[in-house]
Amino acid sequence: MAEIRPLRDRVPETEKITINLGYVDLGRIDLLVQEGFYSNRSDFIRTAIRNQLDSHRDVLSRSVQRHMMDMGLRDFGRAELEAARKAGEVLHVKVVGLARFDPDVSPELARATIGSISVLGALQASPELKKALADRIL
Repeated sequence: MAEIRPLRDRVPETEKITINLGYVDLGRIDLLVQEGFYSNRSDFIRTAIRNQLDSHRDVLSRSVQRHMMDMGLRDFGRAELEAARKAGEVLHVKVVGLARFDPDVSPELARATIGSISVLGALQASPELKKALADRIL
């Protein structure tokens, strides 16, 4: 009999949000989609958001620097946290984007090495890890 192996959980690369729009704005977006300017409503909204973020690029950059944050994807693995524990360091995680903790990071190791977590975007960690760090997530 063939061995059945579970597929790795696929981690989404985007976060779903909900917005409310007036009927006129929604109709105008639908007209642009119908005319072929955008492939769908989501394409229009993503483009509009990116354009707004680009218009504030300098402000965002200065803010990230001022708050000493990592921008983008930041992975935390067991080896990094064990090295921090060995060195007696306490990490203060500050991320704009996505912060991920590898599945092999135990709640005990995380509590021993993570002083605080501030994520503007999304935090991906096991439910046990999130529970163990709940009092440190800002």
